[in-house]
Amino acid sequence: MEIKITHTTTPKAKPTDEDNLSFGKYYTDHMFLMNYDEGQGWHDPRIVPYGPIPLDPAAMCLHYGQEVFEGLKAYRRADGKIQLFRPDKNMARLNVSNDRLCIPKIDEAFAVEAVKKLVEVDKDWVPHKDGTSLYIRPFIFAVDAHVGVHPAHHLIFCIILSPVGAYYPEGLAPVKIYVEQNYVRAVRGGMGFTKTAGNYAASLKAQDEAEKQGYTQVLWLDGVERKYIEEVGTMNVFFAFENEIVTPALQGSILSGITRMSSIEMLRDMGYTVNERKLGIEEVFEAAAKGTLKEVFGTGTAAVISPVGQLKWGDKVIEINNGEIGEISQKLYDNLTGIQWGKIPDKFNWTVAID
Repeated sequence: MEIKITHTTTPKAKPTDEDNLSFGKYYTDHMFLMNYDEGQGWHDPRIVPYGPIPLDPAAMCLHYGQEVFEGLKAYRRADGKIQLFRPDKNMARLNVSNDRLCIPKIDEAFAVEAVKKLVEVDKDWVPHKDGTSLYIRPFIFAVDAHVGVHPAHHLIFCIILSPVGAYYPEGLAPVKIYVEQNYVRAVRGGMGFTKTAGNYAASLKAQDEAEKQGYTQVLWLDGVERKYIEEVGTMNVFFAFENEIVTPALQGSILSGITRMSSIEMLRDMGYTVNERKLGIEEVFEAAAKGTLKEVFGTGTAAVISPVGQLKWGDKVIEINNGEIGEISQKLYDNLTGIQWGKIPDKFNWTVAID
């Protein structure tokens, strides 16, 4: 399909202070739209000026949450060229979410081309300062004007762009994490493995409680036994012990993170033993008591690597690596961001150039 482009006649003023780019505050001049109508399939791909999308008050996405989304970034290299990081994996994961929420699948290769074309149109919005990037948010939502619970017959696929700085104001400084014991985010058989709005709505109460206690994020335990570690609210999580690095296995309630996948592959390439398995919160605290817990860090598109300096589980609090970033976290961050920003060779062939 040909992507039609309509350029804005009223371009926005771009943020000039790249030292203070808040995450998700600014949006570029254009967005990508494509419609789905039953019997016609996905059609009318177009890039148009950024603006409101008309919705009927009875639109099904507003009432029944049939919506999925993704998150990836465009990076400006030192030579001025722009590149993406594993966009094919994001679009493959979007189709996993689509399947679970009864949304018609997209053509993954075409979706990557749509991202590339939109970034190319708004390439002047990709910030230049080291550590900044252009956040890319593809999402699909049901627009049928019908108050009734059934899969939608009409949907919109949209992509918007946002220049961003660091996700956490602390930067790469270790964050404090609160282990949630009262609320459940997801269970096997549910939608925990998808990127859908409901998963994040389910996390808000615990996140609010964590912030009240001075913690940056929530670490979720499994929804059945409440003892096995799953993920942090916006990240997958890794634990470095003396002889292995462990991240919880994907069993249907944890998001399959692109940065998680890349971290596992990169750490193994560096010679580390990385295991995906069940990991109890008690095991972590026992290891901390014995001195065999060396590092904890989160991985995600927004933050890349986020070292954890403190964990609070009930009335127990542990400091990790003296509240400092560890050698593994630093090495992983340097290598991942080095590839993403084109500072070191991409021997994994993960990056995709914007022509």
